[in-house]
This record gives sequence, C-alpha cells and structure tokens, in this order.
Amino acid sequence: MRTIFRAPALGLAACLALTACGGGTPADTPAAQAPTTAPAEDAATATLTIWADQKRSETLKPFAEAFAKENGIKAEVVAVAQNQQQTFVTASQAGKGPDVLVGAHDWIGNLVQNGLIDPIQLTEDQLSGYVDVARKAVTYDGQVYGIPYAVENLALFRNTDLAPKAPQTFDELVETGKKLKEAGRVEEILGYTISQQDGQSGDTYHMYPLYTSGGGYLFGTKPNGDPDPADLGVGTPESIAAFEKVAALGEKGAGALKRSFTSDNSAALFADGKTAFLVAGPWRLADVRTAGVKYDVTPVPPFKGGDPARSFVGVQAFFVASKGQNKALAQEFVTNTLATPEVAQALFDAEPRMPALKTALAYAAGKDPDVAKFEAAAADGVPLPAIPQMVAVWGPFNTLIHAVVKGEPVAPAVKAAGKAIAEQLGQTG
Repeated sequence: MRTIFRAPALGLAACLALTACGGGTPADTPAAQAPTTAPAEDAATATLTIWADQKRSETLKPFAEAFAKENGIKAEVVAVAQNQQQTFVTASQAGKGPDVLVGAHDWIGNLVQNGLIDPIQLTEDQLSGYVDVARKAVTYDGQVYGIPYAVENLALFRNTDLAPKAPQTFDELVETGKKLKEAGRVEEILGYTISQQDGQSGDTYHMYPLYTSGGGYLFGTKPNGDPDPADLGVGTPESIAAFEKVAALGEKGAGALKRSFTSDNSAALFADGKTAFLVAGPWRLADVRTAGVKYDVTPVPPFKGGDPARSFVGVQAFFVASKGQNKALAQEFVTNTLATPEVAQALFDAEPRMPALKTALAYAAGKDPDVAKFEAAAADGVPLPAIPQMVAVWGPFNTLIHAVVKGEPVAPAVKAAGKAIAEQLGQTG
C-alpha cells in the first residue's frame, strides 16, 4: 500500500535542517543503527553500496553483482525497511551512507537543498525513453536527480456486476451509488479514503483529485515547471469553491464521503461487494483479485463541468549519494545498469508497479492489462510536489479535510488552513 504521503507534517524549519520530510517507502533499519559504508581506498577494494527496500533489494542483487564483477569491485545491496529517508540523512551526515539509494521522488527537494544527492548524467536519448510524468517528477530546478523506475497513482475501481457502465462524472458515480444503496444492493455509495489509518487526520493524497476537479490547487508553477511556494492556492476563492463541492458529498450532504473511511476499510468494502466503487491505487489490485470481484479500472471522473480530477503521481527512483565513497562508479551503475529495460522488467516481475521506462511499460502492459489502465488514469496526474515546502501543507490540509467532510462551515475552515500553511512558509503580513 502506498505510504509515502501519510507521514505527519513536521515543521518546515526542521525539514530544511535534515529531517525526514514526507515519509518514505517503509524500511527496516532505524537511523541509530544505520548500515555503514567503508571508505574506498582504490578500485580493487571499492565496495559499491546500494540501499533499497526489502522487495527491491532482492531483485537488484544480481545486477549489482554483475556490475561489480565487470568492474573488478565488490557490491553490497542493503535492505533498509523503515524510515528510509531519515536513515539515509543520518548516515550521510556521519559519512557512513550508501553510494546509491532507492526512494520516492518527493524526497528530492529536501535532499538536494541539503547537498545529499547529485544530478544524474543522462543523455537526451535516455531521458526520452521515460514517460513524461516520471521525467518531470525527478527533475528539480532544471536538473535530473533520479532514474525513475516505477509510477503509481489513483484510479477508480468499479464492480462491473453492480455498475456495468463507467461513470463519466463524479456526480454520476454518486448518483449510481445512491440508487444501489437505496435498492439494498450495497452498504455505501463508494469507498474513498478520507482519513489516514489512525482515523484522526484527513488524507490529502486521496482528496487531491476532487480538490483539483473543483478548481483548487496547492502551489502555482514556476516557468521551469517546479511548484512555486510563493503562489499558495489554499485559502483562495477557488479553493473554497472546490471544498464546497466536497462538502456537498460529506456527512451532512450526500453521505458519500465519511471520516470513518480509511484506505483499509474502504478497500474491504469494495472487496466484500458492499460498494460498487473504490478510489485507490495499484497497491489494491492484489486485494481485489484475491476477493474475486469482477472489476474494471478507469480514471477518477471529474465533477460535472469541472476540471480534470488530477491525482498525485508518485515515482520511485534511484539516486546517487553526494557523500558516497564511489560517486563515479555510482553514476555509471545507475545510468548504464539501473536505467536498462532488463532491470525495469525484473522490478515489474517482482512487484507489478507501472514502469517508468517506456519499453518496460510495453512489456508490463502485455503481461497485465491493468497496467495500461493505470497509465491512462495517470494522464492528467501531477507529480507529488518534491519541494521541501510541501511539509507545511500536510497538517493543515489534513485537518481541513476532516472539518469539511464533517460538515463545518467551508469558507472559515479553508481560510484557516491557508493561514496556517502561509505562516509555516513565512508568508504572513
């Protein structure tokens, strides 16, 4: 299940002072017990160290070993399964970090600002081999900082026995769900993650498609394509209008959105046939297939007359550590080995995430038709902002989601969230 977007928001100053911001792919090694990397004395004694999560580490081992043998060095792939970003930061500060790191693209801004990862030396031909959204996700301040290998985003799962036709708008989806509920065929209008797993905070990641379809945005865009924290979209008339639409679906409105909905229980509702619709990512495919539900996957539909429902797109990537002991070898390994179709296909076979490399994407789509469906759902998606200032958004926006879905007055709640974010960003007065 996707987890990188659900970490609690830390203070912005703390983020810029080398804390783990935005969470990360789950990992095993606490920061205090970070694996160490010995300084390389020469090529004969060099050990190229790669940190990855548990699933990726096993897949990458044979490729790392082949590269090491070809270059007369040693290679070590270390499984780091908890607090990946924070563990990397702490180890790098102590001079004990890896040469190559596997992680989420939204770490880039924090790691770049603190001098912990280097730009990747890719040719234009190599870059053109990746899907657009993946290229954008790993590009920060005009430079490429990662080799993207997998893409994930939200889509609409639909029980085709209960709802044979894909809804063209979210309004139509809700109306269909209402009729099914009134007929006693389902218990809920849809499954839509409103709360994080603890039930105490809203879920910005899942809310984003509805927020954008309603006309809202988080940050504007700079001329180079990076998010612009000086242009804050929360607290504006557009953001209030977007949340008015959300409120109409909430607990005092249509009852389609409820604070009791978490990722797990929403998925369970769909798997058990208690709702015809579920908004979720590819991490729910295994649950749905195991349950034997007849399903289809289509893009999250927009509000009637609204903007596209843009889901956040998360990209997993390979990074070269700025403080690694074997930086030249690391650059060669990521650009000439990890950027190959063979690695991308092996990673897909190990865990079916949509590949970022076009050739591997074609391979994956041939093996699993749902890959192409999630690709279509990502067409209007936007990369999760990788700027460090994003840490200021999570807490206030999560609180705003709960307030609006509960039925509190929309405009004051949106303005309060905008003010809280602006204060963290130093945009007061």
